[in-house]
Amino acid sequence: MESTDGWTFCAQGHKHWGRAGAAGLFLHRDDGDGVEVLLQHRAWWSHHGGTWGTPGGALHVGETPADGALREVEEELGLTRDDVVLGARSVDDHGGWAYTTVLARPSRPIAAAELRLDGESDGVAWWPLADLDAVALHPGLAASLDRLRPLLGGAG
Repeated sequence: MESTDGWTFCAQGHKHWGRAGAAGLFLHRDDGDGVEVLLQHRAWWSHHGGTWGTPGGALHVGETPADGALREVEEELGLTRDDVVLGARSVDDHGGWAYTTVLARPSRPIAAAELRLDGESDGVAWWPLADLDAVALHPGLAASLDRLRPLLGGAG
């Protein structure tokens, strides 16, 4: 598939990475005390570096958002399609550019320490959904949380 890495502008005048849009995987689990989400700490050199967000990135030509999110989570954290069970999707449409968040649950126990980080991440951790205001979130994720919370199966 052809890569569409590169910057583009949406109808709202925002600058976005991914000329064909972008997608990410919002992996969540119940830990007994509530919902936890797996977030990556974005490398300093990346767009909004130093913030915590979902593994994700630019879609390739002809790639579905689910396939793009799965490709990105494999590239960035080493998780495969067999490691997750896909769920609902949420689209943040900016007019001419969209980011699709694909929700997923682990199909097996996944410890942050077992994940293989590429150069796009400085770290990865399970964060309690209730405590996300304690970390610097990627602005796109922060703006989407109110839309994502109801999709977590009544949790959070």
